[in-house]
Amino acid sequence: IQDADLEYDPMDYPILIEPILHRGAHVVYGSRFLGGVHRVLYFWHSVANFVLTLFSNIITDLNLTDMETGYKAFRRDIIQRIDLEERRFGIEPEMTVKLALIKGICFYEVPISYDGRTYQEGKKIGWKDAVRAIVVLIKYGVIKRRSYVQTLN
Repeated sequence: IQDADLEYDPMDYPILIEPILHRGAHVVYGSRFLGGVHRVLYFWHSVANFVLTLFSNIITDLNLTDMETGYKAFRRDIIQRIDLEERRFGIEPEMTVKLALIKGICFYEVPISYDGRTYQEGKKIGWKDAVRAIVVLIKYGVIKRRSYVQTLN
């Protein structure tokens, strides 16, 4: 997955897929917080991302640094195991929870560069999306959790 707004550099793609090709990863998240070059923008977006990622990690027992990243890679057989229902920014927490509930799955995170946009440049995410992310984490990670537990064969 790569957001189409070019906030993420396509030149980072080899870094993103390397753990799948050479380390046995099933899922790789690109992290904007692991040291890649990035444009400094909104403080409160960073705080919201940290809180959402922390809440996601509590629910999933992962230790991600950037659950909301728009730069992800998956093995095809893994992503085909989950049905996605959410729209907009709700897809990130839904995907994270459902993937984490596949027992035996191997997650990796890699540093990526990030050239974030301002609202004047077309950035769309807002506080309502953060609220929706919390609702989605509770919906799939707590309320419907048992429905999505799988074992990797």
